[in-house]
Amino acid sequence: MNSIKKIVGNNIKYFRYQSNLSQEKFYEQFDLNSKYLACVERGEVNVTIEFLYNLAKILKVDIREFFNPDESRFITKKRIDSKN
Repeated sequence: MNSIKKIVGNNIKYFRYQSNLSQEKFYEQFDLNSKYLACVERGEVNVTIEFLYNLAKILKVDIREFFNPDESRFITKKRIDSKN
């Protein structure tokens, strides 16, 4: 079973992929700290509810979706081409 940090991080990555945004474009477009968000996506850090709320607005998803343990959302692709 995955930890809640890994589930949340993977779901953030999943919705970023669904938006067809590379990490670089995502950070740039929404003025996010790239190192911090990379750690969040890997499930290495705890995040605040406020951070999740703001990210849910950016990604246009219900905040509850970040807590969905659906393993079909796990991303195996290494990266999106940053030229998208």
